[in-house]
Amino acid sequence: MSKVRRATMSDVAREVGVTAKTVSRVVNGENSVSAETRARVLAAMEKLGFQPNLMARNMRVGARDSTVGLIIPDMGNPFFGTVAGGIEAAMRPRGLTLIVGSSEETAEGERSLTSTFLARRVTALLVVPAADSDHHSLRAERGTGLPIVFLDRPPSGLTTDCVVSANREGARTGVAHLIAHGHRRIAFIGDLPTLYTRRERFQGYRDALAEAGIPFDRRLVETGHDEKAAAAAVARLLAAKDPATAVFAANNFAATGVVLGLARLRRQEVALVGFDDLPLAEVLEPALTVVAQDPEAIGKAAAELLMARLDGDRSRARTVEIPTRLIVRGSGELPPG
Repeated sequence: MSKVRRATMSDVAREVGVTAKTVSRVVNGENSVSAETRARVLAAMEKLGFQPNLMARNMRVGARDSTVGLIIPDMGNPFFGTVAGGIEAAMRPRGLTLIVGSSEETAEGERSLTSTFLARRVTALLVVPAADSDHHSLRAERGTGLPIVFLDRPPSGLTTDCVVSANREGARTGVAHLIAHGHRRIAFIGDLPTLYTRRERFQGYRDALAEAGIPFDRRLVETGHDEKAAAAAVARLLAAKDPATAVFAANNFAATGVVLGLARLRRQEVALVGFDDLPLAEVLEPALTVVAQDPEAIGKAAAELLMARLDGDRSRARTVEIPTRLIVRGSGELPPG
């Protein structure tokens, strides 16, 4: 794919008929340029799609901090907060500054934030994509050499670096753990089916059932996008004629909702394995068995990929998979009631 060249100060200068130094003075907000010339330069910048490169400017004036934009779906999800912490810790020694915005899990919100960050001429872009988002529009930026790394979920319509958890294998391990303790009626409560993580974890659930020779029963599959929905889902599952004896909750919100639902129903005998660890999981009764991701490692790996690209790495795009681990605490070891 041929690279799309960004407009430069020299392009703007030629368009207006001034020197590149004059354009630079306008960009830097200096007062030595007449109002008329400033207006012509700004008009040419808009016409050519030129945006000042703050990274290059920082380097020229000796500043150490350059900005990296991070887009996440939900500011309230502690998982993404820990991811951001891992990124920031890895980038801080390089003098890179992280700015974070939430797409609120919408493609429109993600597009808006992407435009905002690109207008600021961020040094690099990190994205946890929203459901149903499309990333064809970033091909031009990727072609100019802007480092772009996706986290937790891969991009759509764009080939670039990506860091994900071992979702499918982690889910398979968690469900196999329930099977090993005698369960055959195992429910799956997960996120929206359009999400990559949900699809991968659901496939891991199917893998574990198939390996054990347990027929798949679609009646045991529910959507629990948030705590309230997950609590309602587990109530429906347990009220069925042939109820589940165990639940695999495929994200942290679903696991929290299932814990709440089981407590309200006084059904602590139902086995539960969650995907993602939860605060205070150890003090629940019984304590919660989980397939734990490593969000800090996800953030660190994404930052390392990004910094390698900034250092000139032009190798092919690659995907890094961060392992999960099963933490046995009690809820996943309950036998069928």
